[in-house]
Order: sequence, then C-alpha cells, then structure tokens
Amino acid sequence: MQIEVIVQNYVDAIKAQELGADRLELVIGIEEGGLTPSYGILKSVLQHVTIPVQVMVRPHGYSHIYSDQEIKIILEEIKYMYEVGVRGIVIGAIHPNHTVNISLIESIINAHPDLDITFHRAFDEVRSLHEAYETFIPYKDHVKRILTSGGKSSCLEGLDQLTSLVQLAKELNGPEILLGGGLDPDNIEKIHAQVKAGQYHFGKGVRVQNSFQNTFDVDKMQKLQAVLK
Repeated sequence: MQIEVIVQNYVDAIKAQELGADRLELVIGIEEGGLTPSYGILKSVLQHVTIPVQVMVRPHGYSHIYSDQEIKIILEEIKYMYEVGVRGIVIGAIHPNHTVNISLIESIINAHPDLDITFHRAFDEVRSLHEAYETFIPYKDHVKRILTSGGKSSCLEGLDQLTSLVQLAKELNGPEILLGGGLDPDNIEKIHAQVKAGQYHFGKGVRVQNSFQNTFDVDKMQKLQAVLK
C-alpha cells in the first residue's frame, strides 16, 4: 500500500519521509483546500527529499471551474514548475455542467508528456463518478491516479462508491483510485478492509492534535504502517 501525506514546507516534507510516507502532496493554503506553492517552497522541498512529490496547481480556492484566463495562468504555472524540476502535479478542473474539463488535461499532457498527474477532489463534484472516471481512460499513462472520497464529504460516507470505483479501475485498467478525505489511523483499517485500495491520502488525521499547525504524530504514522504495510 502507498501512503501519501500533505505537506506545506520542507520541514514537513523531511519529517514525512523519515516517518515512512511513500509520496508527498505539496500545497500551501490548506485552509482553502490547498493552493499552488511558491518557487522557494518548491525548490526547498525538491532539494531535501527523495520520495515523489506531487505539487498542487490551483490558483484560488473559490471553485474548480476556471475561466480561459485562469487556465492560461495554470498552464504558465505548470511550465515554470517543470523548469525547476517538478515532475508530478495535482490538478482538478470541471465544467459548469459538472463534467471533467478534459481539454485542460490534454493541454497539460501535450506540453509536458512526462508529467505524473493526480486529478484531485474536484472529481467529487462531477455529476457521475463512473462517467467521469471513464473520461480518463485514454489518458491513463499520464493521469496516474484520482483523489476522491467517493463523491461524499469523507471516505467513511463514500465507502460504497469508493468500493465501486476501485473495482471499476481494476476492470478498466485505468488510473488508480487514491482515497482521501477524513482518513486517520482509527478508521483506516475498516475502510481498507472494505475498499481494498492500493493508495491512501492523509491530511490532518496524521498530525498532532489533528491540526495542520502541528507536526506529524509519530504514533499515528506508525499505526498506519502497521495497518497498510
């Protein structure tokens, strides 16, 4: 099983790597759901860790529906990230009718075909999870995983939908389902027993006092290792 954790700076990143995280999601502004980090944060994290880093590309926290101008900004952000060594990004965009904005994904792939892309929880706002998932099948060599709580506010609430999505991913051999949303060491065993996903994404649930203002909780990280490794 792969354990991905959210980090906001190189201190976070080093600690997460030391505690056995397999992959990092680098963001700032986590109180807004995660925004694009600055050049300085990017550079420092990439210099200090050896595990994969997926960098958030999100210009604001208002919604996942972007104007043409915002899309230009997003593509420029990705260009500069690529130039400083980023090879993994986290992005999500939908249309007003709540379908996936696949044209943005195509633009990213055309510009940087070797990028490892995670489509984030904008996926949980689509009109049909299965329809949206199938949209990514032609792009599975680039969109490697989809972060989702099954269209619900947490993975516990979305258990049935997540189980169905994981099965669909296996049947179609498409992007992996990365479970995220309300996961912690106390519920991961129950969730994993039902869903049997291969990847899990953790935020404040592995922090001291469940707060992003605090560092990682060593005991919580060790408990995850015991359940998932």
